Amino acid sequence: MDIAKLKLFCALASSLHFGRAASACHVSPSTLSRNIKQLEDDLGVSLFERDNRSVALTHEGHSYLQFAKEVLQQWEAYQESLLAKADQLHGQLSIYCSVTASYSFLYDILTEFRVKHPGIAIKLHTGDPAQAIERVQSGYEDIVIAAKPEKMPAGISFKPITNSPLVFITAKNVDWENWNQIPLIIPEEGMARERLDNWFREQKITPNIYAEVKGNEAIVSMVSLGFGVGVLPKIVVDNSPLADRVEPFKEQPDLGPYSMGICVMEKRLKSPILNAFWAQLTTEK
Repeated sequence: MDIAKLKLFCALASSLHFGRAASACHVSPSTLSRNIKQLEDDLGVSLFERDNRSVALTHEGHSYLQFAKEVLQQWEAYQESLLAKADQLHGQLSIYCSVTASYSFLYDILTEFRVKHPGIAIKLHTGDPAQAIERVQSGYEDIVIAAKPEKMPAGISFKPITNSPLVFITAKNVDWENWNQIPLIIPEEGMARERLDNWFREQKITPNIYAEVKGNEAIVSMVSLGFGVGVLPKIVVDNSPLADRVEPFKEQPDLGPYSMGICVMEKRLKSPILNAFWAQLTTEK
């Protein structure tokens, strides 16, 4: 049984998007497609229905997904049973967060953990925080730093780190007037995008969207160049190397608090490695 192929299959079954699944697994879309085709050839069935616009699980795909999840859970349980017998924890902890979170929070979080558990290797991935919850749900990350969604998905434990307001920023010495005309630079997806869309609907404003961007750091860059007004967590602006080139926009609609924290699948806390990490966070609090 090829565990790597099962993980690729589960990632695609979760996202139903070759690009996002490939990115989550850190492989190219062609590598993902080749592995899925090999898996289908081995099984003699089609696991996905796909065309140029969509990807969907077949009946056999739904059935195989349950099997794949069970096998991966058993594999993890076996690995963890070996770890539990060791005098010192050894293994790997996979963490996903934004670039800002990697230098704002991780140093403090990991410093003591690395001293206590030197046998645990840290595998850090950075990227768009909007994808964090999906990555931990699909099993491709053990831990993610993410904004707390309006409704936390079932089976996920969340431990808050900090709160940060969502703020509107503009380039210095650039004056924008009307919300209907202001070029906006906003996230492609995620909580900030959802709240912004809701606010515009409530205000009956049709926004002039100049760009939809992956990653908050890129929003700061585009705003600093004068392309428009952006919205993002204040903590990102405060930690940006371009902070001196932007300033708060004259109007600051209240989009609600932005709670950042650690997310992990509850069932994964049975892992000695994840449990040690989680217990340290509890102690620090």
